[in-house]
Amino acid sequence: MAARGSFVGVLLLFLLLGAGGRALWVWLDRPIERVSVGGEFHHVTADYLRSELAPLIQGHTWLSVDLSTLRRRAREIGWLAEVSVSREWPDALRFDLVEQVPLARWNDARLLNPEGEPFAFDPMSPPADLPDLAGPPGSGAEVLGYHARLAAQFATQGIEVRQLRLEPRGAWRFQLDSGVWVMLGRNDRSARLGRLVAAWQRELGPLASHIRYIDLRYPNGVAVAWHGQTEPVVNEPPVDS
Repeated sequence: MAARGSFVGVLLLFLLLGAGGRALWVWLDRPIERVSVGGEFHHVTADYLRSELAPLIQGHTWLSVDLSTLRRRAREIGWLAEVSVSREWPDALRFDLVEQVPLARWNDARLLNPEGEPFAFDPMSPPADLPDLAGPPGSGAEVLGYHARLAAQFATQGIEVRQLRLEPRGAWRFQLDSGVWVMLGRNDRSARLGRLVAAWQRELGPLASHIRYIDLRYPNGVAVAWHGQTEPVVNEPPVDS
């Protein structure tokens, strides 16, 4: 009888602990009353981020919400590069956010971060002075890196590279701040750029306002199309496109 009584006592203890634990969980797992946002922001506002985060926590409670799922979904919000989420006693969530750094426009509809990864910028307006880049899917890092090299090379001439395009077949073209387009092509890019710089310093620079585009896709020299002229005057076809 004593053993049976001990067993019943232990069973009652577990039941009480279980009931108490459940009551404690119910008491702690209250509705989320407050969301705080931390981070340094230059392009987005805390109000915008709160409005984007609010739907993610709707219908969840403080203890039952899955923080890893919440973090993953928050990373899909435009302009967010990194997200961490934590609970704050007794009924709040804190989001520590790292804003994306925009370095260029990408294919007219997105922006590129320093890793060359595209991200959406709506409804915020991107900075007005970003270069305009374009290329096939997955080429963001390559195009961004080549633009940096071109920009450094032309900066010594006091020239800015405003646009850069990588065509699906691998040909490159870019636009200078004078409005002149340069057809660079696929091959021998360093040599072709060297010819362009030499021609620009020698005669083309002062005439930039009259030039529509410059074609470097020739074995020797450059071809120039002037405003009002449909095609450049050359005696040989380009070697690539």
